[in-house]
Amino acid sequence: MNIVFAGTPAFAVPSLRALAAAGHVLAAVYTQPDRPAGRGRRTTEGAVKRAALELRLPVQQPSKMTAQTAAELRQLAPDVMVVVAYGLILPEAVLQVPRHGCINVHASLLPRWRGAAPIVRAIEAGDPITGITIMQVDAGLDTGDILAQRETPISEDDTAQALHDRLAELGAELLVQTLNTIATGTIAPLPQDHAAACYAAKIHKSEALLDWAEPAQVLHRRIRAFNPWPVAYTHFRGRVLRIWEVGPVEQPTQEAPPGTLVVVDRSEIHVSTGAGTLPIRRLQLEGGKPLDVQAFVNGYHPKPGERLI
Repeated sequence: MNIVFAGTPAFAVPSLRALAAAGHVLAAVYTQPDRPAGRGRRTTEGAVKRAALELRLPVQQPSKMTAQTAAELRQLAPDVMVVVAYGLILPEAVLQVPRHGCINVHASLLPRWRGAAPIVRAIEAGDPITGITIMQVDAGLDTGDILAQRETPISEDDTAQALHDRLAELGAELLVQTLNTIATGTIAPLPQDHAAACYAAKIHKSEALLDWAEPAQVLHRRIRAFNPWPVAYTHFRGRVLRIWEVGPVEQPTQEAPPGTLVVVDRSEIHVSTGAGTLPIRRLQLEGGKPLDVQAFVNGYHPKPGERLI
């Protein structure tokens, strides 16, 4: 098929590479403009742009999709436009250009978790499964017909990064299979049940501050959901303490105020919560680097009875 691809971050790269490996013609790759990133705010190319240049594909970087973009797309005569975490709204004029329309690789089992942060919200909510949806793009927010879906379980140690990487590969596989069914005319679109939809709101840094009065299970999910960004945090000895990794919630409730260090050893630090205790395995004190518990205990000598706030 003659395909135009639109995507920007690392999540979209496996899909782009899978299309190229499957022998499809990639007429153009649309990706967002280069932007400042990192502490030095140096202008940085997105992951999709880097992959596209490596594959020797033509790259377009408009700041927004316009009627002029639609005119350019018509010259390419795409059979389909594949959209994966592009980050720009596609106007109706663009949606109408490809012969088979635009299709999207979305990181949830729609209609659950429409919106910007489906991976994070699925972990945070304690969903036992999530997956990939290949969807026909329409004018709404992730409201188009479902073309294909595939599930994957969410384990008790999955972080957002781990789930992101797994879903990116799963989405690439399902995308190629779905394009085959579109090409052969055997696709059977399924309308979404809009009444069952829920919204995956964009993440804000303020959400990452932990409230130790919440149950250990809730905090456990939030810490995993906010790894690698914005990273859950608390305060210890007047400094920011980021929590990167936690162990299974197995400990009984301790008779101590929430946030109290109730166990300190060289493998885990156990913190009392509103219900149960939370084992911490990897953490980072402000100004330092992420450390396992043994290195943290050796370096900072935390004591049972100290508080995280």
